Amino acid sequence: MDIDEYTQKNDANHILMSKVPDICKTKPCVLGIDEAGRGPVLGPMVYGIAYCPVDKNSDLKALGVDDSKVLKESERENLFDKLMGESVSEYVGWAIHILSARYISKSMFKRCKYNLNTVSHDTAIGLIHKAISAGVRVSEVYVDTVGIPEKYQAKLEEIFPELKITVAKKADSLYPCVSAASICAKVARDKAISDWIFPEAIEKCNSINFTKKWGSGYPGDAVTKQFLRDNMDPVFGYPTMVRFSWSTADKILEDKAVKVKFEEVDDPDEDPHLINNPSVKQFFSQSSTLNKNSCTNVGRITKKRSLFFRDRKLMPTTLNSFLGTI
Repeated sequence: MDIDEYTQKNDANHILMSKVPDICKTKPCVLGIDEAGRGPVLGPMVYGIAYCPVDKNSDLKALGVDDSKVLKESERENLFDKLMGESVSEYVGWAIHILSARYISKSMFKRCKYNLNTVSHDTAIGLIHKAISAGVRVSEVYVDTVGIPEKYQAKLEEIFPELKITVAKKADSLYPCVSAASICAKVARDKAISDWIFPEAIEKCNSINFTKKWGSGYPGDAVTKQFLRDNMDPVFGYPTMVRFSWSTADKILEDKAVKVKFEEVDDPDEDPHLINNPSVKQFFSQSSTLNKNSCTNVGRITKKRSLFFRDRKLMPTTLNSFLGTI
C-alpha cells in the first residue's frame, strides 16, 4: 500500500482509493466499512471501505478475510496482497481515509466539541459518497458500529434512503466486505506507524532525536506512557504523532508542562481597561526591525524559528508592521 504522501506529511489527512473495477460499475455491490486505531493515543485513525458485486460476496469470503484484530500482521498483509492481486482486483475495490492525530485532537478541542463518534460517522459517510461518486453501484452497506447500532443505522438510512443499510456490533467478523475493509484500514495504519517521519526531528536549527520505542500506542501500555514522558516539550507539548486530546497525554502535560492561564472577561463593563478604550499601541513594542527570514542572525549564531511558529505562519509583530496592515 503506497501511503508515502501521508507519511511525508503526517499532520494532514489523506484519502487513497483503488481503481474501481468495471464490474462494480454495472452490478449491484455490497460495501463494508470499518476502522483501525480508534483507541491509541499515538498515530492516526484509519477508516477503510471494501466493495464487490453482491454475487461475488462468497468469492470474497473464500479468500479467508476475517476481523483484522484476530489476524497476525503477516496474515493481514498477505490478505491485502490478495485483494490487490490481478484476479481479485477485477471485482474488489477499496478506499481508506487516514485521519491524522493532529486532526483528531483539533476536532476534540473545538469550542463546540467534535467528538470521536461524530468524526467516525462523518468519515464513513464521506467514504460512501466517494465510492458512489466514483461510479460504484452501491446497493448494500454493512458497517461495524460506532455507538448504538440502531441510532447509527437510522442516521445512515436517512442520508442514503435508496441503500440497504446494516449496522452491527462485530460486523468485521460477520460480513466479508467489512472484514476486507478492516484489513485495508489496519494495514494502512500499521504502515503509517512503522514509516512514521517526525517533522520535528528534521529541524536544522533544533535537532531532536525521537525513539521509535513507543509500544502498542494504547494509553495503558507502560512503554507508550514512557514515550509520552520522554518526548514532551514543556512549552509546545508533543510531536504530531500524539493525540493531545487523550487523557493520558493531557495528564502528563498538566503535571510536567509550563502552566499557562488565560483570563476571560465575562462583562466588558466590569473591566476598567476596556471602559476607557485604550490605544492599540500599548499592546505592541516600538522595535521596528523585523527579519523576514525563517532564521535570524544573533551575533554569529544562526537561530531558526521554531516549527510551531512556522507551521502556523506566525510572525513577530511590531507597531509599524501592524499599522501597515490596516
